[in-house]
Amino acid sequence: MSRGKAAAGAGLRALSSSDVCPQDERTDESMLYRVIDAVELPALVSAFMESYEVVAPVKRGGSHAFEVIQSPDDMDLSYTTTIASPKKYFLPPVETLMTFDAQDNGVTDYAAEITPRVVFGAHACDINALNRLDLVFRDGRYPDPYYVARRAATLVVGVSCMPTDTCFCHLWDGDEARFGYDLFLHAIGDKYLVSIASVEAANILEAACNPRVATDADRIEFRHATRRRQAAFNPDIPDIQDVAMLMDAFHSDPFWEELGGRCLACTACSAVCPTCFCFDIQDALDPDGSTGRRERVWDACTSPQFAEVAGGHNFRADGRGRVRHRMYHKLNGFLANHDRMLCVGCGRCVKACKADINPIRVLEFFEGKGADDAQ
Repeated sequence: MSRGKAAAGAGLRALSSSDVCPQDERTDESMLYRVIDAVELPALVSAFMESYEVVAPVKRGGSHAFEVIQSPDDMDLSYTTTIASPKKYFLPPVETLMTFDAQDNGVTDYAAEITPRVVFGAHACDINALNRLDLVFRDGRYPDPYYVARRAATLVVGVSCMPTDTCFCHLWDGDEARFGYDLFLHAIGDKYLVSIASVEAANILEAACNPRVATDADRIEFRHATRRRQAAFNPDIPDIQDVAMLMDAFHSDPFWEELGGRCLACTACSAVCPTCFCFDIQDALDPDGSTGRRERVWDACTSPQFAEVAGGHNFRADGRGRVRHRMYHKLNGFLANHDRMLCVGCGRCVKACKADINPIRVLEFFEGKGADDAQ
């Protein structure tokens, strides 16, 4: 199902393509806003479930995870951060690319069944992470057909949040989603100010709820909520300017030896990261040994085998090289090519790494060096 196709025709009388710009082309001036009551949220989720598989944050023990829900009651939007991002619904951990028959040397393109889906309740950092994956797999010179198909069949509904002490999304423009979603719900008391960015989602919203034009009081409450959120970020996390330049200036510093020496090569950082997209290509044989499939499998640059090539040479044989490479790609390399950090400051790696290796430690290192040392 493509974007823009009306899922609830009744909504077209109030909301049309002249009201809503495509999500990747809109500007703040063309944004359409409406207000709904919080009690209408279950009805909105139920309306999506009529035509889509709905993935939402679900409480699992003391944490939350994005999972397919069967009822709006399964969803918990009060979460802080999920264990992992919704990335797996666009870039699966293991994905078949083609099948082959070694007997006749035949190759068959694999046609995966694409499920129309709604990712409901994504935070701004995860939406911005998805936008960065778009740059690699959808908007590049060679679009990835598997990713593009899933992205096109998925609606994204974002929801506002409050930061924890490990969140630093505000440092790298990850705390506000300006595009990449279909609806975004900003909590304002017992209501939501809804940013609408696609006709398809607008029609469902119109059919399921009673959206109304925002009043001055709604806009004032939205501003208050925004200020409370900005004030809630951990002030102990350094706000360092010119991080990309500093990554070059201190490329050979002993800091990387100390940081990399702690790395356990467990790849937990990559497993929970919403923007890591490294993968390996593996052939899996069927029991008969003559047929099989070629698979794309998540990989991680902190894995000791990642940079190993034929002949046994390893371009990054130690933890120092691997950790520095990962941080460099997040904070410098991707920026040079795409004009934005690959890290969105979600803080998942801060919690996942048992060796206390994360971008916050890099920022603290730069703070300790001082700006004059970088000259």
